[in-house]
Amino acid sequence: MEHSDKVAAVHRYVEAFETGDISIIRELYADDATVEDPVGTDIHTGIEAIVAFYEASLNSGAKLTLTGEPRGAGNEVAFPFQVNVPGMTIDVIDVFEFNADGKVCSMRAFWGPENVKA
Repeated sequence: MEHSDKVAAVHRYVEAFETGDISIIRELYADDATVEDPVGTDIHTGIEAIVAFYEASLNSGAKLTLTGEPRGAGNEVAFPFQVNVPGMTIDVIDVFEFNADGKVCSMRAFWGPENVKA
């Protein structure tokens, strides 16, 4: 997978939050993907569980702002961003792993209580 394709997926992810469009999430993720957000919590497995997880975030009005350039290696990309919801900001680094079809097969979000600002 080309670096430009990985970066395009990151921008589509940000767009999903900007527009509140859950169909973008369905488009990005593989049917058997996993989401661990944040790392160390229960893993959401399969597209339906992932869509349910993201619907809550999208419905909260959360918006994402990239805070640095995506960095790619192999079939993965990591990117820093802020989640902005009314009254709170969270600094996060997400890592997407892509399958052979160019779909996200794993997403891991790195953040903890020390990254939350009220």
